[in-house]
Amino acid sequence: MTAHGQTRRRALVVGGSTGIGRGVADAWAEAGLDVMVLSRSAPTGAGADRLRWVATDLTNAAHVNESLTLAACEPLHSVCYSAVHYGDRRAIFRDCTEAEWRRQIDVNLHGLWLTLSQTMPALRRADAPGVFLGVSSEVVYNAGPGRSGYAASKAAASALLNSVAQEESAEAPGAEALRVVQALPAGMVDTAGIRRRRPEGFDYSTYMRPASFAPLARELAATAGAGLHGAQLVVDGAGAWYPVSEQLPVSQSRTIASGTGS
Repeated sequence: MTAHGQTRRRALVVGGSTGIGRGVADAWAEAGLDVMVLSRSAPTGAGADRLRWVATDLTNAAHVNESLTLAACEPLHSVCYSAVHYGDRRAIFRDCTEAEWRRQIDVNLHGLWLTLSQTMPALRRADAPGVFLGVSSEVVYNAGPGRSGYAASKAAASALLNSVAQEESAEAPGAEALRVVQALPAGMVDTAGIRRRRPEGFDYSTYMRPASFAPLARELAATAGAGLHGAQLVVDGAGAWYPVSEQLPVSQSRTIASGTGS
């Protein structure tokens, strides 16, 4: 409850302990939302004390459902799905294992499906349309070598969100029951997951920061995505955004040989 006796708006970020999800979680907390984070590792550093954390393994469906049931037991204003599994390194298809493929599907796609199925009723129960933000990737538009599982799972996730957005528009034309927005970075982002794949001493000065997503997150918190339902937005390093239909994101694919890559 707030100081005036009003219930705080609640938000959920799946995959919000680090990376883009953390940038969104911090921005929503700064905007006054009560933010719960579901992730394997606990949020740390500045602002972590403003986030409620529930340890969650997205490869364990029963565990995920238990955490999501807890998160969606009351109305939700905003939900972000930012969990991602890139893979241990870039590798051509014949060098990828079934175990890695299954993990990419579990985290990048099935976790999203579970989150949508559990949280959509809670977003609909809010006193105004809730907003669901899916963190997408340029690989959806730029499939390339060494990223087959990542590209396939992220493209499927984007298609899932596009379909849900169209269903929401069909159910309540002009006044969506809830709003679905997708956003992706214009370039590489300095995240813990990326740092695990880079050599010691790598120069990250040209990389985006998770905080680049804060302006969009604040906009969604303030408007619940009004005017952005169904949008697929590219976010740049300065925090500005534009529809992907105006300009496709730059491909981060590169030539890769068997047994190499990062």
